[in-house]
Amino acid sequence: MDVLETFLNEQGKLFPESVADTPEEADAFLEEVFAVVADSEKEVIEYFEEEGIDFDTDDILEAAEVFPLKGGRYLIVEG
Repeated sequence: MDVLETFLNEQGKLFPESVADTPEEADAFLEEVFAVVADSEKEVIEYFEEEGIDFDTDDILEAAEVFPLKGGRYLIVEG
């Protein structure tokens, strides 16, 4: 539930308008866009490297696509 709540509360940093208003809508949207939960900062960096996305290692966790979760995990949603 942490993932869905975080996305619902923070989706405005990535999208100009809400793409989901309920946890069910958020779950469906995240499945549709193949969102990923990374267990660490290292996994976030590995994800961006594997996708061939250019990024600055120092700023990667501040990217609009990266949503910090509890327990040091991160939700990655490509807009």
